[in-house]
Amino acid sequence: MARSVRLAVFGAAGLALAAPAMAQQDANASIQRVEITGSSIKRATAETASPVTVINRDDLMKSGKGTVAEYLQTLTVDGAGSLPTGFGNGFAAGSTAISLRGLGATSTLVLLNGRRMAPFARADDGQKSFTDLSTVPMQIVERIEILKDGASSTYGADAIAGVVNIILRKDFEGLQLKGDTGWSRYDDGKQNKASITWGKGNLDEDKYNVVLNAEYFQSDKLKNSDRKDRGYIGHGDLRPYGYPVGTQFAGGYIAGNNNASPSPAGSIRNPATNDYVSLPGCATLSATKDQTGANGGCLWHHDQFRDMQPEIESKNLYARGTWQVNDNLQAYAEAGYSKRDTAFTLVPPSVTPTVAFPPNAANPLGFINFSTLPLMAASHPQNPYGVATRIRYVAFDVGPSTRVANNEFTRFVVGVKGNYAGWDFDTGLTHSESKLHLDYSNMLNMKVVRAALGDPTSKFFPYYIGADAYKNPASLYAAMVTNATSDSTTKLDVIDFKASRELFALPGGNMGLAIGAEHRREKLSNPSLSGSQDGSINSSYVAAFGDTKVSAIYAEILAPVIKNVEVSAAFRYDKYDNFNSTTPKAGIKWTPVKSFAVRGTYTEGFRAPGPAEGSALSQSTGTSTVIDPIRCPGGKPAAGGATATDCGIPVAAVKVGNPNLQPETSKGFTAGIVWDPFEGTSMALDAFKIKRSNEINPLPYNEAAALPTAVRNDNNLVVNGVAIPNTGTLVLTQAPYRNSSFTEVSGVDLDIKQRLRLGEYGRATVGLTWTHTASWKRHESETVVYQYNGTHGNCDTSNCAGTPKNKINLNASWDYTQNFNLAANVNWRDSMQNTYFQGGLCASTLANGNPAPGDCKIASFLTTDLSARYKWSKQLTLFASVNNLFDKVAPLDPLTYGGLSYNPMDASGAIGRYFKLGAQYNF
Repeated sequence: MARSVRLAVFGAAGLALAAPAMAQQDANASIQRVEITGSSIKRATAETASPVTVINRDDLMKSGKGTVAEYLQTLTVDGAGSLPTGFGNGFAAGSTAISLRGLGATSTLVLLNGRRMAPFARADDGQKSFTDLSTVPMQIVERIEILKDGASSTYGADAIAGVVNIILRKDFEGLQLKGDTGWSRYDDGKQNKASITWGKGNLDEDKYNVVLNAEYFQSDKLKNSDRKDRGYIGHGDLRPYGYPVGTQFAGGYIAGNNNASPSPAGSIRNPATNDYVSLPGCATLSATKDQTGANGGCLWHHDQFRDMQPEIESKNLYARGTWQVNDNLQAYAEAGYSKRDTAFTLVPPSVTPTVAFPPNAANPLGFINFSTLPLMAASHPQNPYGVATRIRYVAFDVGPSTRVANNEFTRFVVGVKGNYAGWDFDTGLTHSESKLHLDYSNMLNMKVVRAALGDPTSKFFPYYIGADAYKNPASLYAAMVTNATSDSTTKLDVIDFKASRELFALPGGNMGLAIGAEHRREKLSNPSLSGSQDGSINSSYVAAFGDTKVSAIYAEILAPVIKNVEVSAAFRYDKYDNFNSTTPKAGIKWTPVKSFAVRGTYTEGFRAPGPAEGSALSQSTGTSTVIDPIRCPGGKPAAGGATATDCGIPVAAVKVGNPNLQPETSKGFTAGIVWDPFEGTSMALDAFKIKRSNEINPLPYNEAAALPTAVRNDNNLVVNGVAIPNTGTLVLTQAPYRNSSFTEVSGVDLDIKQRLRLGEYGRATVGLTWTHTASWKRHESETVVYQYNGTHGNCDTSNCAGTPKNKINLNASWDYTQNFNLAANVNWRDSMQNTYFQGGLCASTLANGNPAPGDCKIASFLTTDLSARYKWSKQLTLFASVNNLFDKVAPLDPLTYGGLSYNPMDASGAIGRYFKLGAQYNF
């Protein structure tokens, strides 16, 4: 194949579309034979039937991104379920992850140097196990290979959507120092990064090499209130844009009879009328000055407290030693350590939460709805009614809660590789561990709250609320306010062996064979926050426990059956404790002429239920916004007391592990071409389709909301003077895990690269990567099908970031001389309908009932990043970058819960134009 075709086979990397260094040789030179992600057979880098994107070290440096995760989340193959840094209110706050094809981080396998890492110690959404990308040091990355079809036949269960293999440097010599600093156009959100890399020894001459790397990263917190002048960005109050009072980031308003939101002043229910009446003092407590629509309550918004981006401090250490024992044997060892501390501020606690926990003798229902309890005693000094009654109060006197997540990650690998009797072999031992300490401040001890409000015999009584909170003694807060903590651990131990060799000659070349075996053990201990096991604190129970052992064998062949036709095949057999599977894969590549190739693959996958899904000891409670089918039928508030709030209400759903779950299975197809139409032009076009069957999902929240078992407040609708039972405000549903029918995703990837020779003006490269998702369907049953493509969904099993039909990366890189480089990257995502699924009701409405925003559409979003690099001397390189060069503002997104009024995947449009300056010095 021509050199440009070999480059195109790999597809375009998101920024520079450059293949790794070993493919950038002269066309007449011999091609270095390396192992490619998705295969255990060593072969020329271009010779693969699977679509692979390769990102090299230079691409990462040109991007101006601060972490590996930030870079990967700009790629077109990333989709819903990806975890950005700013998702501080999620289950897995403090982590980052990539979700290929939008199938979730649990179906995307992330490898480090071709081997697994222990997953993050808390599952996303309480269900999905994933690898935390923030544990990977960016400066020491050699390249990243993204296999865009399934690879369960080689790597096992969690490679259904593809594989991300991050390969670190193994042969560095010398000493390199690097540092950079960044700040936004608002002179905030500052980041600082420093790294040192040292290496010694040449394998060919010295027979050894040692590489050491240390990296430090620090990022200031960014509050939503810091963007108060950036339109709707970071605002919980969307009334200026036509929205009703009761949006998801607003509170304190009185919505009607027997219906009020927790207020900082405190609202007390009149037992005679069931109307809530606000206590005085709102003006001194709420930062919201316009109280229009509060209906006598005390309106406040989350941006008074909540962060936009967390405070981060991380340290990464990495070491690798390689020893060439003799010509046929090499020994190696790796050690990695990462410590990442994040802190994210949320809102103060409500004294009337609804909490869920495992049923017990005292509470067989497994939940407590404190909002329906008469918490305030008749004799409480602030109770004017003389009988015990309900209140609605958010404890500003306690202060905002800060979620601190401290994650320590360790990984050790020892192994030997070499050749014997014609076989190339590699075997190793891996131990990896993730320890997560969560500390949530300003949580409430609900037993003390109840006593302090409602028990005159308690030493804590009375608890003054709102403007009178200054009367409370310090002893009350010492007893009532607590830190809830949790210490979770995941452990991974693996022993693996693989070997490959060439066999007999075929008409197109020698046949290749690879075999391998692996045994691994994964242990998860994720206890819930202290006090949540019985409703003692204002937080639901989230826990998962598991101990899994897996043994596997696999084999692969590569057969050039005739000239220009290569056939590959692989299979893997996995034995779990309760399940087993055989997953095959087949591929074919035909190269009729040097400038053109046709390729295709077929693959099958298998995923056993994870510990959060299949263990009866596991339970979680997630929250998503739904249209209440009882109080907002057809997208319109029902008669009798419903409001627009019911048409987009956050609801909690309890998900309990189900031991009767069966494994998921998958089938995947790719078909494509690789073509050199002109000199310097490379193109790859690949269609893909993945079908994941017997899928493990909770019952969709919109269906769970319609069940008679849904928990509701008792502010029932009243029609013609008659209250309709079970029509109160929705607060909690049961959404058990189950094997739903299947999910099917299909689309097309296009990668184009054009290299330009500019004579005395140097050389340039222009590239485009486009991913078009043609369909993203989830079949819940034979009759219920949800098409999420082009919509804001899926909001039940992802981060509700949406599923745009198209994503494009456009890049250009110009080398004027060997010392100067200028690069530009344009990232674009398509618009999305603001519906939960195609054909569904608009998820958000204006105060006048019209669909929002803008005809029920989340606008498309485009950002441009620019970077420059100048080699001042042989030792010193200076670099600078500007992200979001034109300071584009992220589109208004009223549905997402990951960001206040903007989509968390559009975070650069919320932060604003961002500058970086840095330098690198080589000794």
